Amino acid sequence: MNHQARLQSLQQTVESKKLDGLLISHPPNLRYLCGFTGSTGALLVNSGESVFFTDGRYTEQANAEVRDAKIAIGRKAPLTAAAEWVERRGRGKRSRVIGVEGEYLTVAARHRLADALPKHIRLREAPPLVEQARMVKDAEEVEAIRAAVAAGARLFDRALEVIRPGVREIEVAAEMEYAARRAGADAMSFETIIASGARSALPHGRASEAVIGSGFVVCDFGVILHGYCSDRTRTVYVGSAPGEARQFYATVLAAQEAALAEVGPGVSVGRVDRAARKVLQGKGLAKHFTHSTGHGVGLEIHEAPRVAKGQQEVLRPGMVITIEPGVYLPGKWGVRIEDMVAVTERGCEVLNSTHKEFIVI
Repeated sequence: MNHQARLQSLQQTVESKKLDGLLISHPPNLRYLCGFTGSTGALLVNSGESVFFTDGRYTEQANAEVRDAKIAIGRKAPLTAAAEWVERRGRGKRSRVIGVEGEYLTVAARHRLADALPKHIRLREAPPLVEQARMVKDAEEVEAIRAAVAAGARLFDRALEVIRPGVREIEVAAEMEYAARRAGADAMSFETIIASGARSALPHGRASEAVIGSGFVVCDFGVILHGYCSDRTRTVYVGSAPGEARQFYATVLAAQEAALAEVGPGVSVGRVDRAARKVLQGKGLAKHFTHSTGHGVGLEIHEAPRVAKGQQEVLRPGMVITIEPGVYLPGKWGVRIEDMVAVTERGCEVLNSTHKEFIVI
C-alpha cells in the first residue's frame, strides 16, 4: 500500500480546507493512512508532517507497521498526547484550527481534547476527508477485496452441505464461521445471518436457535481477509417449492440484475437504486423493499457510497459496492440476493458471482 501517497494527498486536502491539522483516531482510517492495525492510536496530519501517537503496549507493533509517519510512544492516551504535541508546537503562534473526526469522537473525548488545548487552538469537526479518499480503491485494494470475496463465496458451499430440515440456524452459521477461520480469514465481516421460514422476512435476522423447516433461508455472510471485507447474500428454499416461491425469487433476481446492469463510471448511485425498485414496482413489491440497494465495502463492511434513493454520489472506477435488493413479506418469507461489484473504466466487474439460480434443498 502506498501510504506515503495517501498521506501526501491528505496533507494537501487538509491545507485546502483551511485546517492547520487533522486529528485521526478511527482505526480503519489509521490503517489506510499509515498501516497501523492496532486498536489504540491517533494520527496528526498537517501540511508539513504526519505524527502517529500510541502508548507503550503498541511500541513493537507501531515500529513494525507504521509507514511514512513519525512515531511518538508515550504513557498518556494517544489523543491526549496529540493535543499536548499541538499545544507545544502552537506556543506563541497565531490562532489555529485542528480538524477532528466528529463521527467517531465522543462528546467526552472532544471535551478532553478542547481542555488540553490553549484557547487560540480551536477544534472543528472536519468533513469525512479520509472516508472520501477510501471510496476509490487502488489496484492493490481491489485485489485484496477480490480475494476476500472468493474466500467468502466458498462458505456458501459449506452452507449448502449443512442446511437441512431440523438443523438450527446457529449451527449453519457456526459451520460457516469455522470454515472461514480454517481457511485463514481474519474474522467474519459481521455476525452471520441465517434466517429461515418466517424469519427470512427479517432483513437482519441473525442466526438464532430456530430450527430450519420448509421455506426460504436467507444466508448473508462475509469474511475479513488481510483487513478487507466481503459481503454476500444467497437465498435457498428448503422443501417442496411452490410456483409462487419460484416467481418471488425470480422477481428479486431480476431486480438485482437490473441494478447490476446500471453500474458503471459516471452513473449516480440513485440511478442504480431506481433500476432495482422499478422491477419490483412492476410486480407490486417495491413497498416491501425496505433498505438501500447497496453500500461501499473495503476496510469496513459499510463504507461510502450509499447506493440508495436520493443519493447523488457518482460512481468512479475503483469504487467497490454491493448490489443487494431484497423483498420481505412479514410473517411469510423474504428473499435477498447480493453480489459485490467493482466499478471499472468501461463498466463493472461482478466479483466472483456464483450460485444465483433457484436452489431447492
